Formats: sequence, C-alpha cells, structure tokens
Amino acid sequence: MTLNLDTRQRAMLAEMGVRVWLPQSLEPVELAHVQVASQEASASPAPQPVRSQTAAQALEPVLAQFQALEGVAEMDWPALQASVAECRACGLCNSRKNTVFGAGVAADATPQAVDWMIVGEVPAAAEDEQATPFVGDAGVLLDNMLRACGLSRTPDAEKESGREKGSVFVTNVLKCTTPGNRNPKPEELAQCLPYLQRQIALVQPKIIVAMGRLAANALLQATVSDVQSLPLGKLRGQVHRYNNTPVVVTYHPAYVMRNLPEKGKVWADLCLAMAHLQAL
Repeated sequence: MTLNLDTRQRAMLAEMGVRVWLPQSLEPVELAHVQVASQEASASPAPQPVRSQTAAQALEPVLAQFQALEGVAEMDWPALQASVAECRACGLCNSRKNTVFGAGVAADATPQAVDWMIVGEVPAAAEDEQATPFVGDAGVLLDNMLRACGLSRTPDAEKESGREKGSVFVTNVLKCTTPGNRNPKPEELAQCLPYLQRQIALVQPKIIVAMGRLAANALLQATVSDVQSLPLGKLRGQVHRYNNTPVVVTYHPAYVMRNLPEKGKVWADLCLAMAHLQAL
C-alpha cells in the first residue's frame, strides 16, 4: 500500500513546500511491515499486535484523502461540483457549513467559456453561510467595479434589463472557509488547488484577475520566480501568465474595504486587464 500520487501531484506539493506526511498518530513503521503483518494475520488466527492495527487504521484515511482527488483533471463540470461538495480531503470539512464552488455564468451544470475569471483567496464566514464567493460589502464593491468594466457575474439579469454584459466566473483558491478566518495551511491549499486548476481548464477564461496574495501565489508559482516572497505590489502593473492565460494581480476587495485609498489601484489593475484584452 503506497501513497498513490502522480508526478503532477508530487510536483505541485513540492512547489508549495509541502512534504507528503502521515498523521502524528501513525508510528514510524514501514508500510511494507504493515502489509506483511496483514498477510500474516490472514494466514493465522493469532491476533494482530496492537501497533500494526493502529498503523493500518491510521493509514487508510490518509490514502483516501489523496486518492479522493485523483481524476480531477478529467472531471466534467457536474462531477467537479459534486467532488467539491463532498470533499473531505483535509480537516476543513469538519468546520465548514458549505463548500463555496463559485458563482457566475458558468455556475450551472453546463459551463461555457467566460471573458473574465476572478480568483479570490479563502471563503469568509458569510461566504460559507451563503455558499457564494465575494458577498457582503466586499462583494458589492467587486460587482460595482465589474459593472464599470462592462462585466457582470449575473448576465441573465443584465440581459433582462436590456444591457448585455461580458461574462464572469468568480471563485476562490480554497473552497472551504477556515476556522476563525485563519490563514490556510500549506497542505489545505495543496489539496484544493487541483479543483481551481480544473475550473480554469473548463471555463477557459480570456483573462484571470488574481485578487490577493494567496490567489497570486497559487496561479503564478510556476511562472514567477520567488513569487511567494514578492510583495503583492511588485506583482501589480503587469500581465503574467497561467499556462497560456493572461493573469493580472490586484488587491482583494476585503482588503480595500479596510484600506479605501487602495481602491484606485484595484481600478487601475482592472483597466490594465481591459486594455490587454482589447489589444488581443
């Protein structure tokens, strides 16, 4: 029995500085020893040593956590939504009320290519309560700025009013809130990142706006050297790349609500994104 991680998953964990680990309750016993002990148990009625039973029992949920994310890269939209909703790959499943998959033009069971994809960081308590990203005052600020750009995450409502807007899908790097709104642990980010990667592959945005430090780190770790040590301000004002998709980095609306003078910088970043798309 081994940790069934493919090359991509191991590389992703290594890039984020996450080591493959076993629970602290699992004593440092070789996995091969666990297998041999299990085989001996089946050949003899003698009871297993308590040590081997504990190791095997502790190992099974760890394997299940990693294996639960296998195949994400091949999932269609409904399967991806179901996988996120049922995910128990890390401890955040025990404290969340809802998972927060995303909102916008691609939020139903039939995704379509979108103009913009907005990627935030971690769902706050209100987002967990409503199962929707970017709610409250920060969400109002984001929606107002998107409207000023000729965009909307509710295009059907805009069509009904006679104003057709560009399409937007909004999501977060993490799909679960964290207790007390703490920063997520590296292993929590590593477990959730494949979901975001698959969302991007399915909705095929023309441009991505990364809002906040965690979003920038998650999207640019493969293309920007030392991205995790760079101030967010150093990542602004230029167009980066996630695979072949342009990425513009800016501040998170929740941060702007606490630092209102920064609102102009976010608007400048959105203007940069619009100008880049118009030049394509």
